[in-house]
Amino acid sequence: MKNRFGFDAPKSKPIEESIRWAAQNGFSYIDFQADLPPNEIDSFDIERIRMIRHLCEEHNIAIGIHPSSAINNAEYVPIMAEAVDQYLFANLDLAARLGCGWLVGHGGYHFGDVQKRRETAVDRMKRLVEAAERANVVVFFENHNKEPDLAEIHYIPHNVEETHWFLDKIESPNFKWAFNVAHGHLVSEGWQGFLDEFGVNNIGQVRLNDNTGEYEIHLVPGEGNIDFEKLFLRLNVEGYSGWFSLGFGDDSDKVRVRDWFTILAS
Repeated sequence: MKNRFGFDAPKSKPIEESIRWAAQNGFSYIDFQADLPPNEIDSFDIERIRMIRHLCEEHNIAIGIHPSSAINNAEYVPIMAEAVDQYLFANLDLAARLGCGWLVGHGGYHFGDVQKRRETAVDRMKRLVEAAERANVVVFFENHNKEPDLAEIHYIPHNVEETHWFLDKIESPNFKWAFNVAHGHLVSEGWQGFLDEFGVNNIGQVRLNDNTGEYEIHLVPGEGNIDFEKLFLRLNVEGYSGWFSLGFGDDSDKVRVRDWFTILAS
């Protein structure tokens, strides 16, 4: 069961170090971001790509890229919209060159101009998925976190209704749901409501950390009030057999909680 767990790589470490650490500690999957040193996108020359692919093959580690959710995939302003496209497709190109299995997708955010942003975000995600099909990369589309009601910006999709905007419009074997349990815990329907509505058949990964249901914060499981025993029981009953990405704490937290979750997932 340990083979079903992965983690968000620390941004401060070269991805090569994270791969070696994963192999030494029994993790099989890694999400990483290619925005800043030591993993900025331009640093992946032919030699570095060859080394990373070798390490993944040697240690049987699967990696994927998790672009920044601060980049607004719902952006429609000229020049800025083109820059968002360039950012996404550059990450997709890197994913293909590295042999990554997936690229995490986001819906973006709005400032009250919901309909225009929604249309833009769905169209952009459709284009990304079409390109991902050609590159043999799967897009794992993540449900976002809820922002406070009086916040200036609001992520989409953050609840079940908004998640339907994307999952209902895009049908492709290269488009799967990245089920973020902690984000689901922040809305009235809860993470349970997401599973009620979408089930487990199209989940590409389950993303795990804890919170108190009040606001977005990546607590170590056990520090908030998400009922992980109930979560794993439900996923087991419904037949989820995919993997889990741990997005919290330090190295020791990840190993300790992974061992706890391994028991729950058995």
